[in-house]
Amino acid sequence: MGKPQRERGRERGASPSLSSLSAPEAEAEVLSLSLSSLLYASAPTFIIFFSSLLLFHSQIESDIVPSKQTSSPVVPQDDKDIMPDLENLQLEARSSRDFAWYDIQTFLAHRVSNGEMEVRVRYADFGADEDEWVNIKKAVRPRSIPLESSECMKVQAGDLVLCFREGSNEAVHYDAHVMKIERKLHDVRGCRCLFVVKYDHDNTEEKVHLSRLCRRPKF
Repeated sequence: MGKPQRERGRERGASPSLSSLSAPEAEAEVLSLSLSSLLYASAPTFIIFFSSLLLFHSQIESDIVPSKQTSSPVVPQDDKDIMPDLENLQLEARSSRDFAWYDIQTFLAHRVSNGEMEVRVRYADFGADEDEWVNIKKAVRPRSIPLESSECMKVQAGDLVLCFREGSNEAVHYDAHVMKIERKLHDVRGCRCLFVVKYDHDNTEEKVHLSRLCRRPKF
């Protein structure tokens, strides 16, 4: 599997009702839908529940639990992204075939496997032969955001990023951590800084420009 580099400038939507709740209230709201009722829910009902669950986990990871994957667990309010409403929420999934992340086009089905919820997804720009079952909690999340040249200071050593890697047999996005940054003056071409990243799936390191990086949203 592989895909072209992501386009820049993905827009964010308005805040959903969950964003106005405290963490305990959000947890109660999400968990109030029982698993048994979810299994027999219609597709739209399931997607709303699933999207709410994702947003709730994003809030917990970003605002409450200090993350080992970022250099600073405290995100200034001005730097936070607008929480998208459920209808405009865009998601990505990690494939178990190559450990790369792909944009989700649609959800096809859901099931419980070993006590955990899974969804069958169709990836954007791929056919039915690439459809795959993925774990909701471990392999589905809100889409990463492409970075503009003016946003290079938003990337700090220790940050989790999504990095585009292109080789003879692949052109995909992998999770990586920023190990070191070489800050340089920008010119007419944009950001000239260099970022040393270490890919999570194979621990290899590479020096890349900002144009190959997407950041994780901060809610």
